[in-house]
Amino acid sequence: MKVKRISDKELSYVREVLSNSFRSSKGAEFMTRLEHQFCETFETNFSISHVNGTATMHSVLEAAGIGEGDEVIVPPLTMASTSLAVIHANATPIFADVERDTLVISANDIESKITSKTKAIITVSLYGLSPEMDAICSIAKKHNLIVIEDNAQSFLSYYKGKLLGNFGDAASYSFQSSKHISSGEGGMTTTNNEELAIKVRKVTGLGYAALGSKKAKITKADIQNPNYVRHDALGWNYRMPELCCAVALAQVERIEELVEIRKISASYYLEALEGCSWIIPQKVPEHCVSSYWAFACILDTDKVSWEDFYQAFIRNGGLPFYGAWKLTYQEPLFTNKIFGRRNDYIAIDYNDVTCPNAEYVQSRIIAMKTNYWDTDEARKQAKILRKTILEFEERF
Repeated sequence: MKVKRISDKELSYVREVLSNSFRSSKGAEFMTRLEHQFCETFETNFSISHVNGTATMHSVLEAAGIGEGDEVIVPPLTMASTSLAVIHANATPIFADVERDTLVISANDIESKITSKTKAIITVSLYGLSPEMDAICSIAKKHNLIVIEDNAQSFLSYYKGKLLGNFGDAASYSFQSSKHISSGEGGMTTTNNEELAIKVRKVTGLGYAALGSKKAKITKADIQNPNYVRHDALGWNYRMPELCCAVALAQVERIEELVEIRKISASYYLEALEGCSWIIPQKVPEHCVSSYWAFACILDTDKVSWEDFYQAFIRNGGLPFYGAWKLTYQEPLFTNKIFGRRNDYIAIDYNDVTCPNAEYVQSRIIAMKTNYWDTDEARKQAKILRKTILEFEERF
C-alpha cells in the first residue's frame, strides 16, 4: 500500500486559495468547509479551527473560566504542550500518574489528586490509545469537573466502539507536521456544547461580538459601519490561516487512508515482537482501537540499554526511532519555576512531584515511526527490528 502524504487534492485546494489573492471576502471559506467536514468526520456538533494544537486547549480553559488559583490535572508523560496550555491560562498543572502497561493517564491517580481547587482534567490519548474514558468521566461528573481530551495523537481512535473525542466536554486535535493529518501547523477544538463553542470561538477570534459556534468570521458589511461594536469578550488571535485550512480539509477528506497506513505499520512491528519477552508493546485493551501515531514499546533495560538497542538498530539499517519526552514536571521550566509573574499563584514545588509509573517507563520507551507512506518500507523496518532482537537474544 502506498499513500501520498500530500496529494493533488491538497495542491488543488491551495491553488484555489491563492487564486483569491487573500481577499477578505474569501477569508474564511476553507476554514468553514474544514470545520464542517471535521464535524461530520468526528461526529461532533461544533468544530473551531486554531493556529495550533496548544492554542486549542488554552482556548477551552479560557472559555470555561479556568485561571488563577485553579488546578488542572494532566499526565506528565506527553508533549509539554498539554501542561503549557494550563500555564497559559494562569492555572496550575497537577500531575497524575500513568498506567505502566498502557502508558496513558490513570483514572485512579486522577481521583487521588483532586482538591477543592481542581476544575478540569486533560486526558492525553498517547501514541493513539485512549485512556479509560468511562471511569475518568464518571470521576469528573462526581466532582463537577470539565474534561478536555487531548487527542493530538489520536485520529479515528475508538473507545468501547465510540469515536474518541466524544467523551469529554471538549476535544483538542493537532495538525502539526508529524500528526496523522497535517497542514504543517494548525489544530481543532471540538465540542457538543454550543455555549462552550461560542466562547471558544471568541477566545480564538479576538473576542469579536458577531462570532458564533459556526460563524468563523465577521462580515465586511459589519466592520464598515463606524458604529459597529466589535469586541465583547477577551480573545486571542488564534485563527488558523486559510492556506493551512485548505490543506487540512483535503487531509480530513483523505483521513481513512492516512490513518490506516499507520495501523498497517504497527501490525508489522507487532509481528516482529512475537516471542520477545524483553520488549513489550504498549497494551491496547480489547475495548480500544489505537490509531498508532507511533508504535510504542517498553524495553527491559536490565537486559539491554536504550542506547545500545538504538545503535544496533541503526547499524542494521533501521531508521532512527524516538525515546519518550522528559517528564514535564522534570523540565527546568517546572523544576526552576520559570513562570514569570505566575510564580505568585503557582505554589507547587515541582521538585517534590513524583509519578512512579511514568518515571519507570520514561527511560524505557521505544517509539517506532509509523508514518511510512509505503508499507514496503514499514515491513522493511519491522524486519530490521526482528533482526536486531535476534542478535541480542544470541548474547543472552
